Amino acid sequence: MTAQEFASSVDRLLRHVRHWGQARWRPSRADLVYGLVQRLADLCADVEQRPRRRVPLVGDLVLPDQLRVMADDLLAAAPADELIQLATNDVNAVRHAL
Repeated sequence: MTAQEFASSVDRLLRHVRHWGQARWRPSRADLVYGLVQRLADLCADVEQRPRRRVPLVGDLVLPDQLRVMADDLLAAAPADELIQLATNDVNAVRHAL
């Protein structure tokens, strides 16, 4: 998979959740997206060879913005193709689970 495919997968997920109000973000959905945000942050830290840090859980309505930032950071880090594939599969799995 390519960086473009990863970006497209993230865009599809964001189109799916960006308009959600608080009621749609029941805990299980928020947990799925927050987990994805954290995994992307961890991948980015690994690629950049820096320590992993916990992503702050600001609130459910902020999750789409956090996802966008983490996805952009990962792309900017230019990970290996295997990591892009892993990240793309993870994004797609979360979108399908929602």
